[in-house]
Amino acid sequence: MDRLTNTIRPYAWGSTTALPTLLGVEPTGEPQAEMWMGAHPGAPSRIDRGAGERALSDVIAADPEGELGAATVAKFGPRLPFLFKILAAGAPLSLQVHPDLLQAREGFEDEERRGVPIDADHRNYKDPNHKPEMICALTAFDGLCGFRPPQEAADLLAGLDVDSLKPYVDLLRAHPEEAALREMLTAVLTADRAEMAHTVHEVAAAVTRVGGCYTPYATLVHHFPGDPGVIAAMLLNHVRLQPGEAMFLGAGVPHAYIDGLGVELLANSDNVLRAGLTPKHVDVPELLKIARFEPGDPSLLRPEGDAEEVYETPIDEFRLSRFLLAPGGASRALPHDTPQILLCTAGSPQAGELALTPGESVFVPAGEKVELSGSGTIFRATVVV
Repeated sequence: MDRLTNTIRPYAWGSTTALPTLLGVEPTGEPQAEMWMGAHPGAPSRIDRGAGERALSDVIAADPEGELGAATVAKFGPRLPFLFKILAAGAPLSLQVHPDLLQAREGFEDEERRGVPIDADHRNYKDPNHKPEMICALTAFDGLCGFRPPQEAADLLAGLDVDSLKPYVDLLRAHPEEAALREMLTAVLTADRAEMAHTVHEVAAAVTRVGGCYTPYATLVHHFPGDPGVIAAMLLNHVRLQPGEAMFLGAGVPHAYIDGLGVELLANSDNVLRAGLTPKHVDVPELLKIARFEPGDPSLLRPEGDAEEVYETPIDEFRLSRFLLAPGGASRALPHDTPQILLCTAGSPQAGELALTPGESVFVPAGEKVELSGSGTIFRATVVV
C-alpha cells in the first residue's frame, strides 16, 4: 500500500477555497480545480517505495499484473482503467458530452489519420477510450444533466418573456421530442454570434429579474456573457446534489457542473465534445453526432449497503463505494482481488498502518490485504472484473 502524492490542477473555474479547506491548508489565492489520483499520463500520482518518488503510471507499466492483478489486465489492458478526482467548482464548467467506446475509437483514429496534433486546440479525441463518469457530492453541488422534455424547456424559456426566444419556444413545441431537441440545439449553436450575444444579454436581465428556478442561469450568464451555451443549458435538467448523493453520466449525455465540491470517478480518458460555456473549441457537427437527444430524469444515485455503501453504475471500468467509520467500531477488511485507491474525506481513519487525514489517499495493489479502522469517511475506487 502506497501513500499518494497528487497533483492539483489550477483550471480557471476552480474554487480558491474548497480544496484548501478540505486539505487543512492555507489558500494560495489561485483557483484549485481538481486533485487527480491515479495513473493518467497528464498528471499521474507519485509513490515512494524507498528509492525516491516515481509516477504511479511508470510503476504499473513496469509490472502490470503485479500491480493490477491478472484479471484486471485481461479485461482492461495493462493500465489503471479509472481516474479518481476531487473536483472543486467555483465557476461553471463547460457544457459537454462524451463519446461511447466505438465513437471514441473511430474519432481518435480519424484524427490520427488526418495528422491532427494530439495537443491541438481543435483536437476532439485525445485517446481511443470512452469517458463515463460520476460525481458524488461532498457539499451541496449544483449541475446540469440530461435533456428536459421539450415542452418543459419551452415553458422555461417562455417564462422569461424575451421576444428573441419565442422562435425557439415555437420550435420546441412543434416537433417530436428528439427532433425538437436536436433542432433547437443546432439552431442555438449555429446562430449568428452577434444576434445570439444580444439574446443572451436579454436573458441575463430576465433571469436576474425573475429569480427562483432561473437562479442557476444567472450564474452562467455572469461567467459567460453572450455565450450561446447559456441558452443551450436551459434545455437541460438542473440538479442539486446533497452530500453523499451522486450523479452518473453515460455517453452522449449533455452536462455541466456549476458549483460545489465532490468526488469524481471516471474512465481513464480525456475525450470531451463541448457545446458552450467555454472559450475552448466547439465542434458543432461532431457534438451533434455524439449527443443523445433523449429527454429524461438524471441518473441520481444514493449509496446502497451496510458496511460498504456502493454507488451502482452500469459500467465496469470503475466502482465507487463509501465507508462511514464510527468511533469504536469494528475494523473493515476490504476485498483485495483488484487494484484500489482509498480517499479520506473526513475524520482520522486508518488504512492498515497508514493514518489518513482529509484529502489524503493511498493506492492498494491487487492482492494486498488492507483493513480500515478508526473514525471518518473513506471513499473506495476500484474496478469490476
